[in-house]
Amino acid sequence: MDWYPLFNSLRIAALSSVIVFFTGIAAAYYALRLPRLLKGVIDVVLTLPLVLPPTVVGYFLLLFGSRRPLGIALDQIGIKFVMTWYGGVIAAAVVAFPLLYRTARGAFEALDQTLAQAGQTLGLSNTYIFWRIRMPTCRQGIIAGMVLAFARALGEYGATSMLIGYTPGKTATISTTVYQLWRTGDDAHAFLWVLVNLAISAAVLLTVNLLECRQKELRRV
Repeated sequence: MDWYPLFNSLRIAALSSVIVFFTGIAAAYYALRLPRLLKGVIDVVLTLPLVLPPTVVGYFLLLFGSRRPLGIALDQIGIKFVMTWYGGVIAAAVVAFPLLYRTARGAFEALDQTLAQAGQTLGLSNTYIFWRIRMPTCRQGIIAGMVLAFARALGEYGATSMLIGYTPGKTATISTTVYQLWRTGDDAHAFLWVLVNLAISAAVLLTVNLLECRQKELRRV
């Protein structure tokens, strides 16, 4: 059995989660500082990938294609996202981004602002307050968002298949492999990959539940 789809899916999910971690937290933090109207507009734009069909998201990502101006410009400097595994990282990051963004924003909004204000009165910098006060206080919610984003990236199919397709040993992921095996009538191997995905998804959900229980215990204390 070729385990490349599992390796590739984990690689794509891990790298996209790193991207989502920094971009999602930064977007959530700075969105809170915006005026209400502008914050509402930004919130809609950043959350769109969560409600759009993944194939529609994939269609927009085809802007990186060699027939589009952006794709042509990238080709000239040797960067190609279409039909490459790292294109899957971009697709997975875009789809998973709203999960961390919404979770982090909720965690930042729930933070007791007097903690940050106390740090400011002590002369602490905003950077110090963010990393030493905000992030540790909100870590349970952010970790839960990261786990959900990783799970979403791991199971992504629509946008990924639109952007990188399915090439065995190059761009194949668990989701695209299940579809291809089913399409060719190899139900036995397709079912094995379904079981692999179920096991990983169950582990992810268990982790989220444990984090939620931990967060409730901390709130009681």
